[in-house]
Amino acid sequence: MSQAFGFVAYGGPENQEFLDRPVPVPGPGQLLIAVRAAGVNPADWKVREGLFGRTRPVPRVLGSEAAGVVRVLGEGVTGFLVGDPVFGIAPEGAFADHVLLAAGEAARMPDDVTFAQAATLPVAAATAYDAVDQLGLTPGQTLLVLGVAGGVGSAAAQIARSRGITVLGTARDQAREYVATLGATQIAYGPGVAERIRAAAPDGVDGVLDLVGGLDAGAAATTLRTGGRLVSTADATTAAGLGGEYVKRRRSGEVLAAVAALVASGALDPHVAETFTLDRAAEAMLAVESGHARGKCVIEVR
Repeated sequence: MSQAFGFVAYGGPENQEFLDRPVPVPGPGQLLIAVRAAGVNPADWKVREGLFGRTRPVPRVLGSEAAGVVRVLGEGVTGFLVGDPVFGIAPEGAFADHVLLAAGEAARMPDDVTFAQAATLPVAAATAYDAVDQLGLTPGQTLLVLGVAGGVGSAAAQIARSRGITVLGTARDQAREYVATLGATQIAYGPGVAERIRAAAPDGVDGVLDLVGGLDAGAAATTLRTGGRLVSTADATTAAGLGGEYVKRRRSGEVLAAVAALVASGALDPHVAETFTLDRAAEAMLAVESGHARGKCVIEVR
């Protein structure tokens, strides 16, 4: 048997509990891994609440990011060996002793990346990588990240900086020092944000990565230079209305490998803030759901 942590009914944390289940059997194109670490994201409690729909049956295992060691290869899988340290998207849940990964959405871990670091990358960092790629900025150009202090924003700022791009980012004043560690210049949210952006970038910005939507997105769009691009992860309708695009998420093994290489080189810090053992998974969920966590929370499985 394999222990997992999930929920037995849609709703609040009172529906979370530990689940005993058989060790999963990989199908074609899948890897079975023994989990060493799993990332915890705001999307996890939103899934439990049913905010993304309640069509999938319960009980469900929580989590989507996992790192561990390959135990069994499914039919048709190439490029991996039993014993390889890997990480990726776990579509059936990640908070468990054993999980399945889609081989096409998994990558081998570099030697200089820990399981805890790797487990933070498949969702936020991969989305950030895809978005920065989509914007297509070049060295010396300027990127504005709306919501730079969050998980996707933090990764996007560092990825852009690694490419020689100047980064501005909206965040609360309390996050100014943290934003500076990302290599970005903090700009306060709220009314007057367009004027503050123009003060920091008098000639305008070359790209906007919108992670928040709303009025700030509309204000930021007015600061784009001619030919500038806007990509949003927040709202496809708003993005289209502003002449921009919704993010095209790939999250492929190639993207994951590229993101992990940035971590190995020191260009990207995943900011693992706190780790929890699997028996403390409920505490990890609470830390993320309450909004008190600065950086990424990780569940370690031994």
